[in-house]
Amino acid sequence: MTELTLTLTDMAHGGLALGRDKSGRAVFVPFAIPGETVRVRPPRPGDRAARAELLAVVRPSPDRVEPRCRHFGVCGNCAFQHMSYESQLRAKMAVVRDQLSRVGGIRNPVVRPIVPHPAAYDYRGETTLFRADEGGLGYWSPVLRRIFRVAECPILQPELQAALGELDVELPDLRKLTLRLGDDDELLAALEVEGVEPPELAADFPISVAIVLPDRTAASLIGDPYLVRTVGGRPLRVSPGVAFPHSATAAEMLAAAVLDVAAIAPGEVVLESQAGAGWLTAALAARAAEVIAIEPNPDAVADAAENLDSFDNVSLYEATEAEALPALARAPDVAVFHSGGLSPAAFDWLAAARPGRVVVVAEVGLLAKEAKRLAGAGYRPVAFQPVDVGPQGFGVEVVGGWSRG
Repeated sequence: MTELTLTLTDMAHGGLALGRDKSGRAVFVPFAIPGETVRVRPPRPGDRAARAELLAVVRPSPDRVEPRCRHFGVCGNCAFQHMSYESQLRAKMAVVRDQLSRVGGIRNPVVRPIVPHPAAYDYRGETTLFRADEGGLGYWSPVLRRIFRVAECPILQPELQAALGELDVELPDLRKLTLRLGDDDELLAALEVEGVEPPELAADFPISVAIVLPDRTAASLIGDPYLVRTVGGRPLRVSPGVAFPHSATAAEMLAAAVLDVAAIAPGEVVLESQAGAGWLTAALAARAAEVIAIEPNPDAVADAAENLDSFDNVSLYEATEAEALPALARAPDVAVFHSGGLSPAAFDWLAAARPGRVVVVAEVGLLAKEAKRLAGAGYRPVAFQPVDVGPQGFGVEVVGGWSRG
Protein backbone atom coordinates (compact mmCIF):
# COMPACT_ATOMS: atom_id res chain seq x y z
CA MET A 1 0.00 0.00 0.00
CA THR A 2 1.56 3.27 -1.12
CA GLU A 3 -1.22 5.61 0.04
CA LEU A 4 -3.86 5.59 2.75
CA THR A 5 -6.89 7.80 3.33
CA LEU A 6 -8.07 8.20 6.91
CA THR A 7 -9.99 10.55 9.19
CA LEU A 8 -8.07 11.95 12.15
CA THR A 9 -9.64 11.86 15.60
CA ASP A 10 -7.23 13.25 18.20
CA MET A 11 -4.04 15.23 18.75
CA ALA A 12 -1.19 13.24 20.29
CA HIS A 13 1.58 14.61 22.48
CA GLY A 14 4.31 15.72 20.11
CA GLY A 15 2.06 17.66 17.74
CA LEU A 16 0.94 14.76 15.53
CA ALA A 17 -2.72 14.17 14.68
CA LEU A 18 -3.92 10.62 15.32
CA GLY A 19 -5.97 8.36 13.08
CA ARG A 20 -6.34 4.60 12.66
CA ASP A 21 -6.19 2.36 9.64
CA LYS A 22 -8.66 -0.47 8.97
CA SER A 23 -6.68 -2.83 11.20
CA GLY A 24 -6.92 -0.42 14.12
CA ARG A 25 -3.26 0.49 14.02
CA ALA A 26 -2.49 4.04 15.18
CA VAL A 27 -1.18 6.35 12.46
CA PHE A 28 0.38 9.68 13.44
CA VAL A 29 0.23 12.51 10.88
CA PRO A 30 2.19 15.79 11.05
CA PHE A 31 0.72 19.18 10.05
CA ALA A 32 -2.85 17.89 10.26
CA ILE A 33 -5.85 18.63 12.49
CA PRO A 34 -8.28 16.30 14.30
CA GLY A 35 -11.46 15.98 12.23
CA GLU A 36 -9.67 16.26 8.90
CA THR A 37 -9.65 13.56 6.23
CA VAL A 38 -6.15 13.19 4.80
CA ARG A 39 -4.20 11.11 2.34
CA VAL A 40 -0.87 9.87 3.66
CA ARG A 41 2.02 7.61 2.84
CA PRO A 42 1.61 5.08 5.66
CA PRO A 43 4.26 3.69 7.97
CA ARG A 44 5.88 0.41 7.09
CA PRO A 45 3.82 -2.75 7.74
CA GLY A 46 4.55 -4.24 11.13
CA ASP A 47 5.00 -0.92 12.91
CA ARG A 48 2.43 -0.77 15.72
CA ALA A 49 2.35 3.02 15.69
CA ALA A 50 4.45 5.25 13.48
CA ARG A 51 4.61 8.61 11.75
CA ALA A 52 3.10 8.83 8.29
CA GLU A 53 3.88 11.37 5.57
CA LEU A 54 1.10 13.83 4.80
CA LEU A 55 0.39 13.86 1.04
CA ALA A 56 -2.85 15.83 0.81
CA VAL A 57 -5.69 17.19 2.92
CA VAL A 58 -8.84 15.74 1.39
CA ARG A 59 -11.33 17.44 3.72
CA PRO A 60 -9.79 20.35 5.61
CA SER A 61 -10.84 21.49 9.07
CA PRO A 62 -12.45 24.92 9.42
CA ASP A 63 -9.63 25.55 11.92
CA ARG A 64 -6.98 25.29 9.18
CA VAL A 65 -5.15 28.58 8.48
CA GLU A 66 -2.23 29.69 6.31
CA PRO A 67 1.14 29.42 8.12
CA ARG A 68 3.01 32.69 8.51
CA CYS A 69 6.54 31.31 8.21
CA ARG A 70 8.22 30.22 4.99
CA HIS A 71 10.10 27.53 6.93
CA PHE A 72 6.99 25.88 8.42
CA GLY A 73 6.95 22.18 7.62
CA VAL A 74 10.75 22.07 7.52
CA CYS A 75 11.76 23.79 10.75
CA GLY A 76 11.44 21.79 13.96
CA ASN A 77 10.41 24.72 16.17
CA CYS A 78 6.72 25.05 15.21
CA ALA A 79 4.14 22.29 14.77
CA PHE A 80 0.83 24.21 14.79
CA GLN A 81 1.10 27.19 12.44
CA HIS A 82 -1.53 25.54 10.22
CA MET A 83 -4.07 25.74 13.08
CA SER A 84 -6.03 28.71 14.39
CA TYR A 85 -4.84 29.73 17.83
CA GLU A 86 -8.18 28.75 19.41
CA SER A 87 -7.85 25.23 18.00
CA GLN A 88 -4.26 25.02 19.26
CA LEU A 89 -5.50 25.72 22.78
CA ARG A 90 -8.22 23.05 22.49
CA ALA A 91 -5.69 20.52 21.22
CA LYS A 92 -3.28 21.30 24.05
CA MET A 93 -6.02 20.92 26.66
CA ALA A 94 -6.88 17.50 25.23
CA VAL A 95 -3.23 16.46 25.31
CA VAL A 96 -2.87 17.59 28.94
CA ARG A 97 -5.88 15.52 30.02
CA ASP A 98 -4.66 12.50 28.05
CA GLN A 99 -1.11 12.64 29.41
CA LEU A 100 -2.19 13.08 33.04
CA SER A 101 -4.70 10.24 32.90
CA ARG A 102 -2.97 7.77 30.58
CA VAL A 103 0.69 8.36 31.52
CA GLY A 104 0.27 9.88 34.98
CA GLY A 105 -2.36 7.38 36.10
CA ILE A 106 -4.67 10.11 37.46
CA ARG A 107 -8.35 9.32 37.21
CA ASN A 108 -10.36 12.42 36.21
CA PRO A 109 -7.56 14.97 36.78
CA VAL A 110 -8.68 18.46 37.78
CA VAL A 111 -7.40 20.48 34.81
CA ARG A 112 -8.13 24.19 34.86
CA PRO A 113 -8.74 26.08 31.59
CA ILE A 114 -5.50 26.76 29.77
CA VAL A 115 -4.01 30.25 30.15
CA PRO A 116 -3.60 31.64 26.61
CA HIS A 117 -0.66 33.75 25.56
CA PRO A 118 -1.60 37.36 24.75
CA ALA A 119 0.25 37.12 21.41
CA ALA A 120 0.19 34.14 19.03
CA TYR A 121 3.26 35.47 17.16
CA ASP A 122 6.09 37.97 17.84
CA TYR A 123 6.36 36.88 21.47
CA ARG A 124 9.69 35.12 22.10
CA GLY A 125 12.51 37.20 23.56
CA GLU A 126 15.08 34.43 23.24
CA THR A 127 16.19 31.92 20.63
CA THR A 128 19.00 29.37 20.30
CA LEU A 129 20.75 29.00 16.95
CA PHE A 130 23.26 26.48 15.62
CA ARG A 131 25.84 26.52 12.84
CA ALA A 132 24.04 25.64 9.59
CA ASP A 133 25.52 23.21 7.09
CA GLU A 134 25.29 25.83 4.31
CA GLY A 135 26.87 28.51 6.50
CA GLY A 136 25.35 31.02 8.85
CA LEU A 137 23.04 30.12 11.73
CA GLY A 138 19.84 28.12 11.87
CA TYR A 139 17.58 25.56 13.48
CA TRP A 140 17.29 21.78 13.45
CA SER A 141 15.01 20.33 10.78
CA PRO A 142 13.51 16.88 11.50
CA VAL A 143 12.58 16.71 7.80
CA LEU A 144 16.02 17.51 6.40
CA ARG A 145 17.71 15.91 9.43
CA ARG A 146 20.25 18.71 9.63
CA ILE A 147 20.65 22.31 10.73
CA PHE A 148 19.35 24.65 8.02
CA ARG A 149 19.98 28.37 7.66
CA VAL A 150 17.02 30.39 8.93
CA ALA A 151 15.84 33.52 7.13
CA GLU A 152 12.88 34.40 9.35
CA CYS A 153 11.13 33.33 12.54
CA PRO A 154 7.79 35.08 13.17
CA ILE A 155 7.39 33.76 16.71
CA LEU A 156 10.36 35.93 17.74
CA GLN A 157 9.86 39.49 18.89
CA PRO A 158 10.51 41.90 15.97
CA GLU A 159 13.85 43.09 17.36
CA LEU A 160 15.15 39.51 17.39
CA GLN A 161 13.75 38.85 13.92
CA ALA A 162 15.69 41.85 12.62
CA ALA A 163 18.88 40.61 14.30
CA LEU A 164 18.63 37.25 12.51
CA GLY A 165 19.42 38.95 9.22
CA GLU A 166 22.40 40.82 10.65
CA LEU A 167 24.13 37.97 12.48
CA ASP A 168 27.11 36.51 10.69
CA VAL A 169 29.25 34.53 13.09
CA GLU A 170 32.34 32.82 11.70
CA LEU A 171 33.46 30.59 14.53
CA PRO A 172 34.48 27.06 13.55
CA ASP A 173 34.20 25.88 17.17
CA LEU A 174 30.70 27.30 17.76
CA ARG A 175 28.29 24.80 19.35
CA LYS A 176 25.33 27.14 19.68
CA LEU A 177 24.40 30.78 20.08
CA THR A 178 21.59 31.99 22.33
CA LEU A 179 20.24 35.41 21.41
CA ARG A 180 18.33 37.27 24.14
CA LEU A 181 16.34 40.49 24.16
CA GLY A 182 16.15 42.66 27.26
CA ASP A 183 14.44 45.87 28.28
CA ASP A 184 14.98 48.85 25.94
CA ASP A 185 15.63 46.37 23.09
CA GLU A 186 19.05 45.38 24.44
CA LEU A 187 20.54 42.38 22.61
CA LEU A 188 22.92 39.82 24.07
CA ALA A 189 24.49 36.88 22.26
CA ALA A 190 25.69 34.03 24.47
CA LEU A 191 28.16 31.77 22.65
CA GLU A 192 28.96 28.19 23.54
CA VAL A 193 32.13 26.89 21.86
CA GLU A 194 34.11 23.67 21.92
CA GLY A 195 37.27 25.26 23.30
CA VAL A 196 37.75 27.35 26.41
CA GLU A 197 39.72 30.21 24.85
CA PRO A 198 37.56 33.31 24.24
CA PRO A 199 37.22 34.00 20.50
CA GLU A 200 38.00 37.37 18.96
CA LEU A 201 34.79 39.01 17.81
CA ALA A 202 33.48 42.18 16.24
CA ALA A 203 29.89 43.34 15.83
CA ASP A 204 28.48 45.75 13.23
CA PHE A 205 25.33 46.58 15.26
CA PRO A 206 24.65 47.23 18.97
CA ILE A 207 24.90 43.90 20.78
CA SER A 208 26.60 42.50 23.86
CA VAL A 209 28.47 39.22 23.48
CA ALA A 210 29.49 36.69 26.13
CA ILE A 211 30.94 33.21 26.15
CA VAL A 212 29.17 30.63 28.30
CA LEU A 213 31.43 28.03 29.90
CA PRO A 214 30.50 24.38 30.55
CA ASP A 215 29.53 25.17 34.16
CA ARG A 216 27.02 27.77 32.84
CA THR A 217 29.05 30.72 34.14
CA ALA A 218 29.89 33.37 31.57
CA ALA A 219 32.65 35.76 30.55
CA SER A 220 31.76 39.04 28.86
CA LEU A 221 33.49 39.72 25.53
CA ILE A 222 31.70 42.79 24.20
CA GLY A 223 29.33 45.23 25.90
CA ASP A 224 27.29 44.61 29.04
CA PRO A 225 27.76 41.39 31.08
CA TYR A 226 24.01 40.90 31.59
CA LEU A 227 20.55 41.96 30.41
CA VAL A 228 17.72 43.51 32.39
CA ARG A 229 14.20 42.10 32.10
CA THR A 230 11.27 43.57 34.00
CA VAL A 231 8.91 40.96 35.47
CA GLY A 232 5.88 42.03 37.46
CA GLY A 233 7.16 45.59 37.58
CA ARG A 234 10.52 44.50 39.04
CA PRO A 235 13.71 44.96 36.94
CA LEU A 236 15.77 41.77 37.07
CA ARG A 237 19.43 41.32 36.13
CA VAL A 238 19.95 38.13 34.09
CA SER A 239 23.45 36.85 33.22
CA PRO A 240 24.11 35.04 29.90
CA GLY A 241 24.33 31.47 31.24
CA VAL A 242 21.40 31.77 33.65
CA ALA A 243 18.15 29.98 32.79
CA PHE A 244 15.17 32.29 32.36
CA PRO A 245 11.76 32.00 30.63
CA HIS A 246 11.92 33.09 27.00
CA SER A 247 10.24 36.43 27.78
CA ALA A 248 9.08 38.56 30.68
CA THR A 249 5.49 37.78 29.67
CA ALA A 250 6.14 34.03 29.96
CA ALA A 251 7.70 34.55 33.40
CA GLU A 252 4.69 36.55 34.57
CA MET A 253 2.24 33.93 33.27
CA LEU A 254 4.07 31.08 35.02
CA ALA A 255 4.53 33.01 38.27
CA ALA A 256 0.81 33.83 38.43
CA ALA A 257 -0.08 30.17 37.85
CA VAL A 258 2.34 28.97 40.54
CA LEU A 259 0.91 31.40 43.09
CA ASP A 260 -2.62 30.29 42.24
CA VAL A 261 -1.88 26.56 42.50
CA ALA A 262 0.38 26.86 45.57
CA ALA A 263 -2.26 28.82 47.51
CA ILE A 264 0.35 30.10 49.98
CA ALA A 265 -1.20 31.11 53.31
CA PRO A 266 0.18 33.84 55.62
CA GLY A 267 2.96 32.52 57.79
CA GLU A 268 3.94 29.64 55.49
CA VAL A 269 7.50 28.73 54.50
CA VAL A 270 8.21 27.97 50.84
CA LEU A 271 11.16 26.12 49.32
CA GLU A 272 12.12 26.98 45.74
CA SER A 273 14.65 24.80 43.96
CA GLN A 274 16.65 25.95 40.90
CA ALA A 275 15.73 29.56 41.65
CA GLY A 276 17.80 31.04 38.81
CA ALA A 277 17.85 34.84 38.79
CA GLY A 278 14.93 35.01 41.22
CA TRP A 279 12.06 35.79 38.84
CA LEU A 280 9.73 33.37 40.66
CA THR A 281 11.38 33.87 44.06
CA ALA A 282 10.23 37.49 44.12
CA ALA A 283 6.61 36.49 43.51
CA LEU A 284 6.78 33.80 46.21
CA ALA A 285 8.42 36.15 48.71
CA ALA A 286 5.60 38.64 48.29
CA ARG A 287 3.18 35.98 49.64
CA ALA A 288 5.15 33.75 52.01
CA ALA A 289 6.58 34.39 55.45
CA GLU A 290 9.90 32.92 54.29
CA VAL A 291 11.35 31.60 51.04
CA ILE A 292 14.32 29.23 50.97
CA ALA A 293 15.84 29.49 47.49
CA ILE A 294 18.41 26.97 46.22
CA GLU A 295 20.51 27.55 43.09
CA PRO A 296 23.83 25.89 42.08
CA ASN A 297 24.99 28.37 39.39
CA PRO A 298 27.16 31.11 40.97
CA ASP A 299 26.21 33.64 38.27
CA ALA A 300 22.52 32.99 38.95
CA VAL A 301 23.08 33.36 42.70
CA ALA A 302 24.80 36.71 42.12
CA ASP A 303 21.87 37.83 39.94
CA ALA A 304 19.31 36.67 42.49
CA ALA A 305 21.16 38.34 45.38
CA GLU A 306 20.91 41.69 43.60
CA ASN A 307 17.37 41.14 42.29
CA LEU A 308 16.02 40.13 45.71
CA ASP A 309 17.92 42.65 47.81
CA SER A 310 14.73 44.42 48.91
CA PHE A 311 13.31 41.24 50.49
CA ASP A 312 14.24 40.36 54.07
CA ASN A 313 12.39 37.03 54.02
CA VAL A 314 14.51 35.21 51.39
CA SER A 315 17.34 32.84 52.30
CA LEU A 316 19.48 32.19 49.21
CA TYR A 317 21.83 29.19 49.05
CA GLU A 318 24.42 28.44 46.38
CA ALA A 319 24.22 24.66 46.35
CA THR A 320 22.89 21.67 44.45
CA GLU A 321 19.72 19.93 45.57
CA ALA A 322 21.81 16.99 46.79
CA GLU A 323 23.82 19.37 49.00
CA ALA A 324 21.10 21.68 50.27
CA LEU A 325 17.92 19.64 50.71
CA PRO A 326 19.19 17.11 53.32
CA ALA A 327 20.62 20.02 55.33
CA LEU A 328 17.30 21.81 55.81
CA ALA A 329 16.37 22.10 59.48
CA ARG A 330 12.71 21.34 58.83
CA ALA A 331 10.36 20.67 55.96
CA PRO A 332 8.73 23.72 54.35
CA ASP A 333 4.99 24.03 54.00
CA VAL A 334 5.29 24.20 50.20
CA ALA A 335 8.08 22.93 47.91
CA VAL A 336 8.30 24.36 44.38
CA PHE A 337 10.30 22.74 41.57
CA HIS A 338 10.35 24.40 38.14
CA SER A 339 13.45 23.48 36.16
CA GLY A 340 13.17 20.08 34.57
CA GLY A 341 11.08 18.16 37.05
CA LEU A 342 12.32 16.23 40.08
CA SER A 343 15.92 15.08 40.32
CA PRO A 344 16.72 11.86 42.24
CA ALA A 345 17.95 14.02 45.14
CA ALA A 346 14.74 16.05 45.16
CA PHE A 347 12.55 12.97 45.05
CA ASP A 348 14.46 11.25 47.86
CA TRP A 349 14.13 14.41 49.98
CA LEU A 350 10.37 14.64 49.31
CA ALA A 351 9.86 11.04 50.40
CA ALA A 352 11.83 11.63 53.61
CA ALA A 353 10.91 15.21 54.58
CA ARG A 354 7.26 14.99 53.48
CA PRO A 355 6.40 18.69 52.96
CA GLY A 356 2.68 19.31 53.03
CA ARG A 357 2.32 20.54 49.43
CA VAL A 358 4.40 20.19 46.28
CA VAL A 359 4.23 22.32 43.12
CA VAL A 360 5.99 21.18 39.94
CA VAL A 361 6.25 23.23 36.74
CA ALA A 362 7.16 21.22 33.65
CA GLU A 363 6.16 20.40 30.10
CA VAL A 364 3.16 18.08 30.31
CA GLY A 365 4.97 14.98 29.05
CA LEU A 366 7.48 15.20 31.90
CA LEU A 367 4.89 16.34 34.44
CA ALA A 368 2.75 13.27 33.77
CA LYS A 369 5.69 11.00 34.58
CA GLU A 370 6.37 12.95 37.78
CA ALA A 371 2.70 12.55 38.74
CA LYS A 372 3.06 8.79 38.87
CA ARG A 373 6.21 9.06 41.00
CA LEU A 374 4.57 11.51 43.41
CA ALA A 375 1.59 9.20 43.83
CA GLY A 376 4.00 6.46 44.87
CA ALA A 377 5.45 8.80 47.50
CA GLY A 378 2.05 9.41 49.04
CA TYR A 379 1.06 12.66 47.32
CA ARG A 380 -2.48 13.31 46.05
CA PRO A 381 -3.02 15.50 42.95
CA VAL A 382 -4.99 18.68 43.68
CA ALA A 383 -5.04 20.76 40.48
CA PHE A 384 -3.28 21.29 37.18
CA GLN A 385 -2.96 24.64 35.42
CA PRO A 386 -1.83 24.54 31.77
CA VAL A 387 -0.04 27.69 30.59
CA ASP A 388 0.55 28.26 26.89
CA VAL A 389 3.88 30.05 26.87
CA GLY A 390 4.66 28.70 23.37
CA PRO A 391 1.98 29.36 20.72
CA GLN A 392 2.61 27.54 17.40
CA GLY A 393 4.63 24.86 19.21
CA PHE A 394 3.14 21.60 20.48
CA GLY A 395 4.56 21.84 24.01
CA VAL A 396 2.53 23.14 26.93
CA GLU A 397 3.80 24.00 30.39
CA VAL A 398 1.68 22.77 33.29
CA VAL A 399 1.79 23.88 36.91
CA GLY A 400 0.79 20.86 39.00
CA GLY A 401 -0.12 20.86 42.67
CA TRP A 402 -0.08 17.91 45.10
CA SER A 403 -0.76 17.50 48.82
CA ARG A 404 0.10 14.78 51.33
CA GLY A 405 -2.35 11.93 51.92
